[in-house]
Amino acid sequence: MTNITDAARKVEEVMNSNDFSGVVLLKQNGQTLLNLSRGYANRSDELLNQIDTRFGIASGCKIFTAVSICQLIEQGRLSYDTRLTEALNINSPLWNKEITIHQLLTHTSGIPDYFDEEVMEDFAELWKERPVYSMRNGSDFLPMFQHLAMKSAPGERFHYNNAGFIVLGLIVEEQSGQPFTEYVEEHIFKRCGMTNSGYFLTDQLPRNTAIGYIDHEDGTWNTNIFSIPIKGGADGGAYTTAPDMIRFWDGLLTYQLLNESTTQRLITPHVHEEGETYYGRGVWVDLKNEGIFKIHVMGFDPGVSFMSSVYPEHAAQLVVLSNKESGPYPITRAIEETLFEV
Repeated sequence: MTNITDAARKVEEVMNSNDFSGVVLLKQNGQTLLNLSRGYANRSDELLNQIDTRFGIASGCKIFTAVSICQLIEQGRLSYDTRLTEALNINSPLWNKEITIHQLLTHTSGIPDYFDEEVMEDFAELWKERPVYSMRNGSDFLPMFQHLAMKSAPGERFHYNNAGFIVLGLIVEEQSGQPFTEYVEEHIFKRCGMTNSGYFLTDQLPRNTAIGYIDHEDGTWNTNIFSIPIKGGADGGAYTTAPDMIRFWDGLLTYQLLNESTTQRLITPHVHEEGETYYGRGVWVDLKNEGIFKIHVMGFDPGVSFMSSVYPEHAAQLVVLSNKESGPYPITRAIEETLFEV
Protein backbone atom coordinates (compact mmCIF):
# COMPACT_ATOMS: atom_id res chain seq x y z
CA MET A 1 0.00 0.00 0.00
CA THR A 2 1.13 3.54 -0.77
CA ASN A 3 0.60 6.44 1.59
CA ILE A 4 -2.89 6.47 3.08
CA THR A 5 -2.62 10.27 3.26
CA ASP A 6 -2.52 10.40 -0.54
CA ALA A 7 -5.61 8.21 -0.70
CA ALA A 8 -7.48 10.34 1.82
CA ARG A 9 -6.62 13.49 -0.14
CA LYS A 10 -7.77 11.90 -3.40
CA VAL A 11 -11.03 10.69 -1.86
CA GLU A 12 -11.73 14.14 -0.42
CA GLU A 13 -11.21 15.63 -3.90
CA VAL A 14 -13.61 13.13 -5.45
CA MET A 15 -16.18 13.69 -2.69
CA ASN A 16 -16.06 17.45 -3.22
CA SER A 17 -16.16 17.32 -7.02
CA ASN A 18 -19.16 14.96 -6.94
CA ASP A 19 -20.92 16.72 -4.06
CA PHE A 20 -20.91 13.37 -2.30
CA SER A 21 -23.41 12.70 0.45
CA GLY A 22 -22.66 9.64 2.55
CA VAL A 23 -20.01 7.66 4.37
CA VAL A 24 -16.69 6.04 3.42
CA LEU A 25 -15.11 3.41 5.66
CA LEU A 26 -11.89 1.54 4.76
CA LYS A 27 -10.27 -1.04 7.00
CA GLN A 28 -7.15 -3.16 6.62
CA ASN A 29 -6.28 -6.00 8.97
CA GLY A 30 -8.94 -4.68 11.35
CA GLN A 31 -7.41 -1.19 11.46
CA THR A 32 -9.40 1.82 10.26
CA LEU A 33 -7.59 3.65 7.43
CA LEU A 34 -10.39 5.95 6.26
CA ASN A 35 -13.47 7.05 8.15
CA LEU A 36 -15.17 9.90 6.30
CA SER A 37 -18.67 11.33 6.19
CA ARG A 38 -20.12 14.19 4.19
CA GLY A 39 -23.48 15.75 3.41
CA TYR A 40 -26.86 15.62 5.08
CA ALA A 41 -28.80 12.59 6.24
CA ASN A 42 -31.77 14.97 6.45
CA ARG A 43 -31.52 18.09 4.31
CA SER A 44 -34.60 19.85 5.71
CA ASP A 45 -33.27 19.75 9.26
CA GLU A 46 -29.60 19.88 8.19
CA LEU A 47 -28.72 16.71 10.08
CA LEU A 48 -25.26 15.58 8.99
CA ASN A 49 -24.34 12.07 7.92
CA GLN A 50 -22.30 10.26 10.58
CA ILE A 51 -20.21 7.09 10.39
CA ASP A 52 -23.04 5.14 12.07
CA THR A 53 -25.86 6.60 9.95
CA ARG A 54 -28.06 3.91 8.40
CA PHE A 55 -28.41 3.95 4.61
CA GLY A 56 -30.49 2.01 2.14
CA ILE A 57 -28.34 -0.35 0.06
CA ALA A 58 -30.78 -1.40 -2.69
CA SER A 59 -29.52 -4.52 -4.49
CA GLY A 60 -26.44 -4.63 -2.26
CA CYS A 61 -28.38 -6.94 0.03
CA LYS A 62 -28.88 -9.70 -2.56
CA ILE A 63 -25.93 -11.39 -0.86
CA PHE A 64 -28.08 -11.74 2.29
CA THR A 65 -30.61 -13.67 0.20
CA ALA A 66 -27.87 -15.90 -1.22
CA VAL A 67 -26.47 -16.62 2.26
CA SER A 68 -29.98 -17.48 3.49
CA ILE A 69 -30.47 -19.99 0.67
CA CYS A 70 -27.02 -21.48 1.29
CA GLN A 71 -27.84 -21.91 4.99
CA LEU A 72 -30.93 -23.91 4.01
CA ILE A 73 -28.76 -25.97 1.66
CA GLU A 74 -26.36 -26.71 4.52
CA GLN A 75 -29.35 -27.88 6.56
CA GLY A 76 -30.27 -30.32 3.81
CA ARG A 77 -33.57 -28.66 2.93
CA LEU A 78 -32.38 -27.76 -0.57
CA SER A 79 -29.48 -28.35 -2.95
CA TYR A 80 -28.05 -26.20 -5.72
CA ASP A 81 -29.63 -28.61 -8.21
CA THR A 82 -33.08 -28.49 -6.60
CA ARG A 83 -35.62 -27.41 -9.19
CA LEU A 84 -37.68 -24.31 -8.53
CA THR A 85 -40.84 -26.41 -8.94
CA GLU A 86 -39.67 -28.62 -6.05
CA ALA A 87 -38.69 -25.75 -3.75
CA LEU A 88 -41.63 -23.37 -4.15
CA ASN A 89 -45.34 -23.71 -4.79
CA ILE A 90 -45.79 -21.04 -7.44
CA ASN A 91 -48.14 -20.67 -10.40
CA SER A 92 -45.89 -19.78 -13.34
CA PRO A 93 -47.29 -21.72 -16.34
CA LEU A 94 -44.91 -20.25 -18.95
CA TRP A 95 -41.69 -20.95 -17.06
CA ASN A 96 -39.30 -23.78 -17.83
CA LYS A 97 -39.67 -26.63 -15.34
CA GLU A 98 -35.89 -27.26 -15.22
CA ILE A 99 -34.91 -23.99 -13.49
CA THR A 100 -32.59 -24.71 -10.54
CA ILE A 101 -31.61 -22.92 -7.34
CA HIS A 102 -28.08 -22.45 -8.70
CA GLN A 103 -29.44 -20.69 -11.80
CA LEU A 104 -31.54 -18.34 -9.69
CA LEU A 105 -28.52 -17.52 -7.51
CA THR A 106 -26.33 -16.76 -10.54
CA HIS A 107 -28.85 -14.79 -12.65
CA THR A 108 -28.91 -17.54 -15.29
CA SER A 109 -32.45 -18.89 -14.74
CA GLY A 110 -33.90 -17.03 -17.73
CA ILE A 111 -37.13 -16.10 -15.92
CA PRO A 112 -38.77 -12.76 -16.78
CA ASP A 113 -38.01 -9.79 -14.56
CA TYR A 114 -40.41 -7.22 -13.10
CA PHE A 115 -37.68 -4.59 -13.63
CA ASP A 116 -35.64 -5.60 -16.66
CA GLU A 117 -32.47 -3.50 -16.62
CA GLU A 118 -31.79 -4.38 -20.26
CA VAL A 119 -34.92 -2.53 -21.41
CA MET A 120 -35.83 -0.20 -18.51
CA GLU A 121 -33.83 2.61 -16.95
CA ASP A 122 -35.99 4.33 -14.34
CA PHE A 123 -36.98 2.14 -11.40
CA ALA A 124 -39.37 4.85 -10.21
CA GLU A 125 -41.48 4.42 -13.38
CA LEU A 126 -42.73 1.10 -12.00
CA TRP A 127 -44.61 2.81 -9.19
CA LYS A 128 -46.58 5.39 -11.15
CA GLU A 129 -49.52 3.00 -11.57
CA ARG A 130 -48.77 0.69 -8.64
CA PRO A 131 -48.59 2.30 -5.20
CA VAL A 132 -45.27 1.75 -3.44
CA TYR A 133 -47.04 1.44 -0.09
CA SER A 134 -48.62 -1.83 -1.27
CA MET A 135 -45.22 -3.49 -1.92
CA ARG A 136 -44.50 -5.03 1.49
CA ASN A 137 -43.69 -8.70 0.76
CA GLY A 138 -42.11 -10.77 -1.97
CA SER A 139 -45.52 -12.17 -2.89
CA ASP A 140 -46.69 -8.63 -3.73
CA PHE A 141 -44.24 -8.60 -6.66
CA LEU A 142 -45.34 -11.93 -8.16
CA PRO A 143 -48.22 -10.58 -10.30
CA MET A 144 -45.69 -8.35 -12.06
CA PHE A 145 -43.82 -11.26 -13.65
CA GLN A 146 -45.17 -14.75 -12.84
CA HIS A 147 -47.32 -15.01 -15.97
CA LEU A 148 -44.71 -13.63 -18.39
CA ALA A 149 -42.78 -15.85 -20.80
CA MET A 150 -39.19 -16.91 -20.21
CA LYS A 151 -36.55 -14.42 -21.33
CA SER A 152 -34.04 -17.16 -22.19
CA ALA A 153 -33.49 -20.86 -21.60
CA PRO A 154 -32.23 -21.89 -18.12
CA GLY A 155 -28.44 -21.70 -17.94
CA GLU A 156 -28.15 -20.09 -21.38
CA ARG A 157 -26.80 -16.71 -20.33
CA PHE A 158 -26.25 -14.23 -17.51
CA HIS A 159 -29.07 -11.72 -17.18
CA TYR A 160 -29.17 -9.65 -13.99
CA ASN A 161 -32.56 -10.48 -12.57
CA ASN A 162 -34.36 -8.91 -9.62
CA ALA A 163 -37.34 -11.26 -9.94
CA GLY A 164 -35.04 -14.25 -9.54
CA PHE A 165 -34.09 -13.01 -6.08
CA ILE A 166 -37.73 -12.29 -5.20
CA VAL A 167 -38.33 -15.97 -5.97
CA LEU A 168 -35.35 -17.00 -3.82
CA GLY A 169 -36.82 -14.99 -0.93
CA LEU A 170 -40.13 -16.81 -1.31
CA ILE A 171 -38.22 -20.11 -1.22
CA VAL A 172 -36.58 -19.03 2.06
CA GLU A 173 -40.04 -18.32 3.47
CA GLU A 174 -41.55 -21.61 2.32
CA GLN A 175 -38.61 -23.73 3.46
CA SER A 176 -37.94 -21.97 6.79
CA GLY A 177 -41.48 -21.07 7.82
CA GLN A 178 -40.35 -17.50 8.60
CA PRO A 179 -41.05 -14.20 6.82
CA PHE A 180 -37.97 -13.44 4.72
CA THR A 181 -36.93 -10.25 6.48
CA GLU A 182 -37.27 -11.85 9.90
CA TYR A 183 -35.15 -14.78 8.72
CA VAL A 184 -32.32 -12.48 7.60
CA GLU A 185 -32.47 -10.37 10.73
CA GLU A 186 -32.28 -13.48 12.94
CA HIS A 187 -29.85 -15.69 11.02
CA ILE A 188 -27.54 -13.07 9.49
CA PHE A 189 -27.77 -9.66 11.17
CA LYS A 190 -28.04 -10.97 14.73
CA ARG A 191 -25.32 -13.57 14.20
CA CYS A 192 -22.91 -10.94 12.87
CA GLY A 193 -23.74 -8.31 15.49
CA MET A 194 -25.32 -6.01 12.88
CA THR A 195 -27.47 -4.30 15.48
CA ASN A 196 -28.20 -1.18 13.38
CA SER A 197 -29.33 -3.04 10.24
CA GLY A 198 -32.82 -4.02 9.18
CA TYR A 199 -35.61 -3.92 6.61
CA PHE A 200 -37.30 -0.69 7.66
CA LEU A 201 -40.51 0.83 6.32
CA THR A 202 -39.77 4.02 4.38
CA ASP A 203 -42.57 5.86 6.21
CA GLN A 204 -41.35 4.63 9.62
CA LEU A 205 -37.59 5.00 9.42
CA PRO A 206 -35.80 4.71 12.78
CA ARG A 207 -33.60 7.48 14.13
CA ASN A 208 -30.21 8.05 12.53
CA THR A 209 -31.34 6.86 9.09
CA ALA A 210 -30.46 8.83 5.98
CA ILE A 211 -33.34 9.93 3.78
CA GLY A 212 -32.76 9.19 0.08
CA TYR A 213 -32.68 12.23 -2.21
CA ILE A 214 -33.30 12.60 -5.94
CA ASP A 215 -31.64 15.73 -7.37
CA HIS A 216 -32.93 17.53 -10.47
CA GLU A 217 -31.05 19.60 -13.04
CA ASP A 218 -32.77 22.81 -11.97
CA GLY A 219 -31.37 22.46 -8.45
CA THR A 220 -34.56 21.18 -6.85
CA TRP A 221 -34.85 17.82 -5.15
CA ASN A 222 -37.33 15.42 -3.65
CA THR A 223 -37.08 12.41 -1.37
CA ASN A 224 -37.36 8.88 -2.72
CA ILE A 225 -40.35 7.84 -0.59
CA PHE A 226 -42.62 7.49 -3.66
CA SER A 227 -39.91 5.93 -5.85
CA ILE A 228 -39.03 2.69 -4.01
CA PRO A 229 -41.14 -0.06 -2.38
CA ILE A 230 -42.16 0.78 1.18
CA LYS A 231 -40.27 -2.24 2.50
CA GLY A 232 -37.23 -3.99 1.13
CA GLY A 233 -36.92 -7.71 0.64
CA ALA A 234 -34.96 -10.44 -1.09
CA ASP A 235 -33.96 -8.42 -4.16
CA GLY A 236 -33.01 -5.22 -2.33
CA GLY A 237 -33.95 -2.50 0.10
CA ALA A 238 -32.28 -3.33 3.41
CA TYR A 239 -30.67 -0.60 5.51
CA THR A 240 -27.25 -0.86 7.12
CA THR A 241 -24.35 1.19 8.45
CA ALA A 242 -20.73 1.16 7.33
CA PRO A 243 -19.52 -0.60 10.53
CA ASP A 244 -22.34 -3.17 10.24
CA MET A 245 -21.35 -3.97 6.64
CA ILE A 246 -17.80 -4.63 7.81
CA ARG A 247 -19.28 -6.92 10.47
CA PHE A 248 -21.13 -8.80 7.74
CA TRP A 249 -17.97 -9.36 5.71
CA ASP A 250 -16.14 -10.48 8.85
CA GLY A 251 -18.94 -12.90 9.71
CA LEU A 252 -19.12 -14.30 6.19
CA LEU A 253 -15.39 -14.70 5.64
CA THR A 254 -14.65 -16.20 9.08
CA TYR A 255 -17.39 -18.80 8.47
CA GLN A 256 -19.85 -17.62 11.13
CA LEU A 257 -22.70 -17.73 8.61
CA LEU A 258 -21.75 -20.69 6.42
CA ASN A 259 -19.08 -23.36 6.60
CA GLU A 260 -15.83 -22.87 4.69
CA SER A 261 -16.80 -25.03 1.72
CA THR A 262 -20.15 -23.29 1.19
CA THR A 263 -18.58 -19.85 1.64
CA GLN A 264 -15.92 -20.58 -0.97
CA ARG A 265 -18.58 -21.79 -3.42
CA LEU A 266 -20.52 -18.57 -2.79
CA ILE A 267 -17.56 -16.38 -3.81
CA THR A 268 -16.37 -18.62 -6.66
CA PRO A 269 -16.71 -16.96 -10.09
CA HIS A 270 -19.57 -18.95 -11.66
CA VAL A 271 -20.65 -16.79 -14.59
CA HIS A 272 -18.69 -14.35 -16.74
CA GLU A 273 -20.26 -10.89 -16.95
CA GLU A 274 -17.72 -8.73 -18.80
CA GLY A 275 -13.99 -8.07 -18.77
CA GLU A 276 -12.57 -9.54 -15.58
CA THR A 277 -15.90 -9.28 -13.74
CA TYR A 278 -17.76 -12.45 -12.84
CA TYR A 279 -20.76 -13.33 -10.71
CA GLY A 280 -20.66 -15.81 -7.87
CA ARG A 281 -23.82 -16.50 -5.89
CA GLY A 282 -25.33 -13.16 -4.86
CA VAL A 283 -21.93 -11.45 -5.13
CA TRP A 284 -19.69 -9.97 -7.83
CA VAL A 285 -16.10 -11.24 -8.19
CA ASP A 286 -13.35 -9.36 -10.04
CA LEU A 287 -10.25 -11.24 -11.13
CA LYS A 288 -6.73 -9.92 -11.65
CA ASN A 289 -3.83 -12.05 -12.92
CA GLU A 290 -6.16 -15.08 -12.64
CA GLY A 291 -6.61 -14.54 -8.89
CA ILE A 292 -9.45 -12.83 -7.01
CA PHE A 293 -8.81 -9.08 -6.80
CA LYS A 294 -12.07 -8.19 -5.08
CA ILE A 295 -15.38 -9.60 -3.90
CA HIS A 296 -18.04 -6.92 -3.99
CA VAL A 297 -21.69 -5.96 -3.83
CA MET A 298 -23.47 -2.87 -5.09
CA GLY A 299 -26.89 -1.32 -5.16
CA PHE A 300 -28.56 1.60 -6.93
CA ASP A 301 -32.11 2.88 -6.52
CA PRO A 302 -33.65 6.34 -6.76
CA GLY A 303 -31.95 8.22 -3.91
CA VAL A 304 -29.67 5.28 -3.06
CA SER A 305 -26.17 4.24 -4.16
CA PHE A 306 -23.88 1.75 -2.47
CA MET A 307 -20.71 -0.24 -3.08
CA SER A 308 -18.79 -2.48 -0.71
CA SER A 309 -15.69 -4.51 -1.53
CA VAL A 310 -13.33 -6.98 0.05
CA TYR A 311 -9.75 -7.15 -1.27
CA PRO A 312 -8.40 -10.55 -0.11
CA GLU A 313 -4.82 -9.95 -1.26
CA HIS A 314 -4.67 -6.70 0.73
CA ALA A 315 -6.76 -7.88 3.75
CA ALA A 316 -8.85 -4.75 3.18
CA GLN A 317 -12.57 -3.98 3.31
CA LEU A 318 -14.29 -0.91 1.87
CA VAL A 319 -17.82 0.42 2.37
CA VAL A 320 -19.22 3.45 0.51
CA LEU A 321 -22.81 4.42 1.32
CA SER A 322 -24.74 7.33 -0.16
CA ASN A 323 -28.22 8.81 0.05
CA LYS A 324 -27.91 10.22 -3.47
CA GLU A 325 -28.09 8.37 -6.78
CA SER A 326 -24.34 8.33 -7.44
CA GLY A 327 -20.99 8.72 -5.73
CA PRO A 328 -19.67 5.36 -4.52
CA TYR A 329 -18.12 4.30 -7.86
CA PRO A 330 -15.62 7.18 -8.33
CA ILE A 331 -14.65 6.95 -4.65
CA THR A 332 -14.09 3.20 -4.91
CA ARG A 333 -12.00 3.72 -8.06
CA ALA A 334 -9.94 6.47 -6.41
CA ILE A 335 -9.08 4.17 -3.48
CA GLU A 336 -8.24 1.24 -5.75
CA GLU A 337 -6.03 3.36 -7.99
CA THR A 338 -4.23 5.05 -5.09
CA LEU A 339 -3.80 2.13 -2.69
CA PHE A 340 -4.11 -1.03 -4.76
CA GLU A 341 -2.45 0.21 -7.96
CA VAL A 342 -5.29 -0.82 -10.26
